[in-house]
Amino acid sequence: MSSDSFFTMFGGLGLFIYGMRLMGEGLERAAGDRLRSLLELLTRNRFLGVIVGAVVTAIIQSSGATTVIVVGLLNAGIMDISQAIGVIMGANIGTTMTAQLIAFKFTNIAMPAIGIGTGIILFGKNKTHRYIGQVVLGFGLLFFGMQTMETALKPLAELPEFIDFIARFSKTPILGVLVGFLTTSLIQSSSATIGILQALASQGIVDLAAALPILFGDNIGSCIVAILSSIGTNINARRAAFFHLSFNIIGTMIFLLILPLVKMIVILTSIDPVRQIANAHTFFNLANTVIQLPFAFLLVKLVTHLIPGQAVIVERGLKYIDDRLLETPSLALTQVKKEIARMGRLSLDTLKDSIEVFLQYDENKDKLAREKETVVNELTRETTRYLALLSRKSLPVDEYNSITYLISAINDMERVGDHAMNILELGEFRNDHRLPFSDQAVNELIQMASKVQDTFDMAIFTFLHWDEETAKKILLIEEEIDNMEKTLRLNHIKRLNEGTCNPGSGVIFLDMLSNFERVGDHSFNIATYVLNIDKNYKNLSQKY
Repeated sequence: MSSDSFFTMFGGLGLFIYGMRLMGEGLERAAGDRLRSLLELLTRNRFLGVIVGAVVTAIIQSSGATTVIVVGLLNAGIMDISQAIGVIMGANIGTTMTAQLIAFKFTNIAMPAIGIGTGIILFGKNKTHRYIGQVVLGFGLLFFGMQTMETALKPLAELPEFIDFIARFSKTPILGVLVGFLTTSLIQSSSATIGILQALASQGIVDLAAALPILFGDNIGSCIVAILSSIGTNINARRAAFFHLSFNIIGTMIFLLILPLVKMIVILTSIDPVRQIANAHTFFNLANTVIQLPFAFLLVKLVTHLIPGQAVIVERGLKYIDDRLLETPSLALTQVKKEIARMGRLSLDTLKDSIEVFLQYDENKDKLAREKETVVNELTRETTRYLALLSRKSLPVDEYNSITYLISAINDMERVGDHAMNILELGEFRNDHRLPFSDQAVNELIQMASKVQDTFDMAIFTFLHWDEETAKKILLIEEEIDNMEKTLRLNHIKRLNEGTCNPGSGVIFLDMLSNFERVGDHSFNIATYVLNIDKNYKNLSQKY
């Protein structure tokens, strides 16, 4: 193969991959967040998950991308591993759509599609029109890239060495599997590798016997994207990525054992070698799903055994409230208090995680804390919206007035999560700059952190049970927190004067004290709502 042919092939492959991704991105953007929502809502049933996975992947043109979305949903706790396996299996089926599209040989309309797509993008009146233009342009580039690859590969038909090399795949199938795996791992697209196979087949260079092992290896190589995306995620997300890999490896082993039968079945579907490869790709993934789906629970057990541990999942979404409860306002009010208390406990967990990260940096715990704070923010929006709807209902005066306190409590619960994020940032800064802390400073922070956490825990209990006795205790403890903050600040200044404290660490120490003290203030605020007193109580002469 001459250098000109090689670069033409390389450029054609680039156009093919870019066109495929452009088309997929256009379809995905036109659909907005609906694809992700579809995955979230319609995967409760494993068989339905297969269909959803196939449809979504056919749209975005990448089984790897679908699996990456699934890994993200697993990591967020929106989906569990038993729901994910159906989507992953379906994704393998959906990814065969590109090969089937190529087999229709729309190369004659490639250039018109490029021109029309570009025109729509340039002159489209809105985003939807431009996304449609992107799909049309991607379609044209895909087939123009395919045509370019076919032209570049044509000289290979005259090279006996290359023909002999290809012939080995039919004699030694495992070699073909390895080539398919390495090629797809490198370019991170099984559809692109299948496209190359189809281009070779169109020039009579590759026959079905040689193409099948490479095709099997492509499916294994397509798992690399998901495996890379699972690094640093929770256990369930890593299990899903490994499930995808295991699923394709087992399928490849099964089909290698019945390779002559597979070849015979595929030959019956078409006499066109390009269509045969497309049909083989679809047949492999469809049959593999049919074979393994009934035994999916065994695969789940396998990956659970290979990747042991308890998954830490942050439960997202509303748990206690539902819009249907608004028709029973008193019950809705009780339930929304439970939801707010749940949000408070999540803020407390975030605070605890952030303090642990500050004391001993842990990247996974850092990510978990940020994930929890994201859920706190989501719950803040949803519960506030719910209370706004509830305020329009007919309620007794005292219950109606309590809505104001509940909204204020939501704000305080959420602000504790914000302070946890501040502490997390301080922990990251301390770790990045290797700032030293004396044992005395660390012990003082631990002492104040413990008191602040316990007080906020009491505030959540007080709020949920509207317990006035505990609320009174919180007012007294909060004064202790204020006094502790002043004392520790003075201790710190003394250490600075004595030269026993690093100035850079000192700034972080003071910021930590400020965040702790403000968490105490939010606990105090919650207690005042329960006692129905002015939250500026500390500034009043009246004592409780």
